[in-house]
Amino acid sequence: MASKSSARLAALTVAAVCSAASTVVLTSPAHADSVRVHDIQGSTRLSPYAGKQVTDVAGIVTGVRGYGNSRGFWIQDQKPDADPATSEGVFVFTGSTPKGVAVGDAVTVSGTVSEYVPGGTSSGNQSLTEITRPTFTVVSSGNAVPAATTVSARTVPRAYAPEGDEAGNGSVNGLPLRPARYALDHYESLEGMNVRVADARVVGASDPYTELWVTVKPWENANRRGGTVYGSYDSQNTGRLQIQSLGKPADFPDANVGDTLAGTTAGPLDYNQYGGYTLVASEIGVLESGDLERESTRRQSSRELAVATYNVENLDPSDGTFAAHAEAIVHNLASPDIVSLEEIQDNNGATDDGTVAADATVGKLIDAIVAAGGPRYHWRGIDPVDGEDGGQPGGNIRQAFLFNPERVSFTDRGSGDAATATGVTKVRGKAALTHSPGRVDPANTAWEDSRKPLAGEFVFRGRTVLVIANHFNSKGGDQSLSAQYQPPSRGSETQRHLQAKAVNTFVKDVLSTQKNADVIALGDINDFEFSRTTRILEDDGALWSAVKSLPRSERYSYVYQGNSQVLDQILVSPSIRWGGRLSYDSVHVNAEFHDQISDHDPQVLRFRP
Repeated sequence: MASKSSARLAALTVAAVCSAASTVVLTSPAHADSVRVHDIQGSTRLSPYAGKQVTDVAGIVTGVRGYGNSRGFWIQDQKPDADPATSEGVFVFTGSTPKGVAVGDAVTVSGTVSEYVPGGTSSGNQSLTEITRPTFTVVSSGNAVPAATTVSARTVPRAYAPEGDEAGNGSVNGLPLRPARYALDHYESLEGMNVRVADARVVGASDPYTELWVTVKPWENANRRGGTVYGSYDSQNTGRLQIQSLGKPADFPDANVGDTLAGTTAGPLDYNQYGGYTLVASEIGVLESGDLERESTRRQSSRELAVATYNVENLDPSDGTFAAHAEAIVHNLASPDIVSLEEIQDNNGATDDGTVAADATVGKLIDAIVAAGGPRYHWRGIDPVDGEDGGQPGGNIRQAFLFNPERVSFTDRGSGDAATATGVTKVRGKAALTHSPGRVDPANTAWEDSRKPLAGEFVFRGRTVLVIANHFNSKGGDQSLSAQYQPPSRGSETQRHLQAKAVNTFVKDVLSTQKNADVIALGDINDFEFSRTTRILEDDGALWSAVKSLPRSERYSYVYQGNSQVLDQILVSPSIRWGGRLSYDSVHVNAEFHDQISDHDPQVLRFRP
């Protein structure tokens, strides 16, 4: 017992009341005798004491969280049992900033055991075992914190998760934990415990919420820039782990993919809504830079047409990123001939006053490009109906085409409006659009509350190229990889499948009119190159996703929860695919960097029509 804490040893007792919102009580409340932490955690994801009162649960405080919506402290039992499936740590939820308790205190806690689901039960997330409505007594202070358990390539299994119980609608909650066989079971067996990682490579850059992702398996689907590639639904990358901080946000490192947290990063293992299992670090390793640099693609030759897609993330005139976006387009993308822009907002951004025009937004970007030394692009687009295309409320995001008039001409033909569908006709024996620019099948229910495709007809060196700019339905609402349901549900796919079918049908109409037509469908597809969405777009060979021309380790445009993955794609018709002169580049300028100006990397396709 440390002398500095003697004044606190008069059996200091503190009580706190917590909100029961988002808490799942699994059994009727009943009294239980004093138990150990490992008894509370049990050998499944759900506590056998859920809904019951427990008294005098002993442990050492390993971390105190006094911020956010989940305030409280972690305790860990100094007398572990012999079962590797039962965690020795648990979170004590106080609801407000804990007072009278510090790391190293030996405490006894009484309260109600609950299973809290971050994000609510509809999220499908796993639950976090907690002691709620607690009273606690500080028995002594200044004790050594239990040694951190190492999470490493040796301890984390190769298999990600067991298949859920069919009787439980696919939930793994009732299954016995097998921490030596499944990664999610391994992490669950450490829930609430003090854990550590050593010399961990960053695979997801720091974000404004003081979070980053590391891997404890540096070889696992690694790419040359230090990331971890998500290449199939069966390669979830078990070594990924989210890192948050218990300290001041200012002390959290500004890390890029490929950097390393050298030395030890340690703290309690939590589970949260936005990343699943998370090491909440009271000790963070020293950041060692991987010297990651932003990529630049080569300039197209005089005979090559360069077409790009770039999600500029809710760009509106009030943003301070125009110069940076212009630099990316001019210097990193080498001023493509045609650029499909996604997430262009209207002229007053998120102000919801009925404004739908975006000429000020696009005009400001064009001016910035000129200032950066690029061409003065011309542009085409169609204003959406107010509030009908999803995205940030009031923003009215849409796609728009930029094109360099010194290299490409645009065929204006019967320009459509938000509700008018463009069709396919034949002009001088070649496929042409009835409306250019025009929207593809805008009345189709596939586009409800979502962006409608924008089609345009371009001419390069005398050859017509039809381009379809897309921004498919987002993945919002899908269950996470670490969900209690395994495999997790991807409900957002349903709408993307319908959208892919609509675009594929339109392309087939073009190809039935002109078999060798040059058609490009590109944009933020919001799905992977191996997904069913992509297969539907490619149906019957109408299109082919050109990102698949890259090595598997190079296929990514987005980094989510430490997985480098494809969301942005450029798909081409057979005449372009088999022309023999196709060049594709995923230009990594944003997704891997903490100071990104968009969360997407642009894609560039070069070919000779």
